Amino acid sequence: MKSIARSLLRAARCSPAGGLRSRSAHCGKLHRPKLVLGIETSCDDTAAAVVDEAGNVLGEALQCQREVHLKTGGIIPHVAQQLHRENIEQVVKEALSVSGVSVNELTAIATTVKPGLALSLEVGLDYSLKLVNKYQKPFIPIHHMEAHALTIRLTNQVEFPFLVLLLSGGHCILAVAQGVSDFLLLGQSIDIAPGDMLDKVARRLSLIKHPECHGMAGGKAIEHLAQIGNRQQYTFSLPMQRYRNCDFSFSGLQNLINNTIIQKEKEEGIQEGELLSCVKDIAAAVQHVVAIHIIQRTYRAMLFCIKNGILSPKHATLVVSGGVASNQYIRKGLQALANANSFAFLSPPPRLCTDNGVMIAWNGIERLRAGLGVLNSTEGIRFEPKAPLGIDISNQVEEDSIKVPKLRKILQLAS
Repeated sequence: MKSIARSLLRAARCSPAGGLRSRSAHCGKLHRPKLVLGIETSCDDTAAAVVDEAGNVLGEALQCQREVHLKTGGIIPHVAQQLHRENIEQVVKEALSVSGVSVNELTAIATTVKPGLALSLEVGLDYSLKLVNKYQKPFIPIHHMEAHALTIRLTNQVEFPFLVLLLSGGHCILAVAQGVSDFLLLGQSIDIAPGDMLDKVARRLSLIKHPECHGMAGGKAIEHLAQIGNRQQYTFSLPMQRYRNCDFSFSGLQNLINNTIIQKEKEEGIQEGELLSCVKDIAAAVQHVVAIHIIQRTYRAMLFCIKNGILSPKHATLVVSGGVASNQYIRKGLQALANANSFAFLSPPPRLCTDNGVMIAWNGIERLRAGLGVLNSTEGIRFEPKAPLGIDISNQVEEDSIKVPKLRKILQLAS
């Protein structure tokens, strides 16, 4: 397996994207700002970046494991760990080289320590602690979802508080960001994440064999085929309709979809692993029900925050981040929801919605400026595969039992 992983791995080099501040825009010879190296290995991508206190991305590097995991049908933790080990030193060296910054010049090193795959987190933490101890630099442990939530403050002028929806392959969270390390958790997935569900449905539909989906991740393949599918051919029941809270559930929905696929395979006389003729329609219906579920729970979060004075109706903002946030159908629905409720809608550029080193470095800068969690001793530092985000007030959301109005008008705006 290790040899296969090595042969399949392809490096994905990333340069600073448009919309982010470049080094030349700020750094001069007279002033050296505070500099943070961010290291990310929470799942299946090895990433590093150097960011300064003004938000300039000085250098970054990324090695993506997607092709490996597409071949194996999903992320295998020990394979991901081995690839992180093989690539982390080169990724960090490249980020530093592009930035023109040496380790000695860094103000601090920030690294994802929670949550994530244990074997992956271990690689990033072990490597970072070696750097920290060798060069005697402060260490800033980073919560992966906090970093996703705060990325928007790198790309946009956003003041606290704001409502944030984090959608990815591993998480689905609704929270209020009240400060750099101050979150109120309104709701989260009680089982699997939307990105995970979409990937599993794509595998069950064998979309990797579809001529239009070669090399695409599962969620991306669903989105692509859904564009030309008829979602009205299939209707899947919305999850959790009896529960007036902001939690999500996708595993039951996945079972419903799998049952539909099995039935259609019987009707068409094909075996699992062969492509259904109606695959585009199923993709469209799946994408639609996932979008509606997400929009409905987010709507309740908006109403809850306004009712309880957590957000001001005059200055309310919805921030959406995470890999699934790049799905344009879901994004348009959330944009329409925000517009209908007089919320500003913001989302980082697509490449900063997925895992990256920039968001970790930027979270380090935010914590450095706020004087939060900057450690001069790393004794007792451990990685945490599971870690909640902020203070859980989801029971209060459920107690309020807010009824969400019909989404028909909002969906018309999004179409």
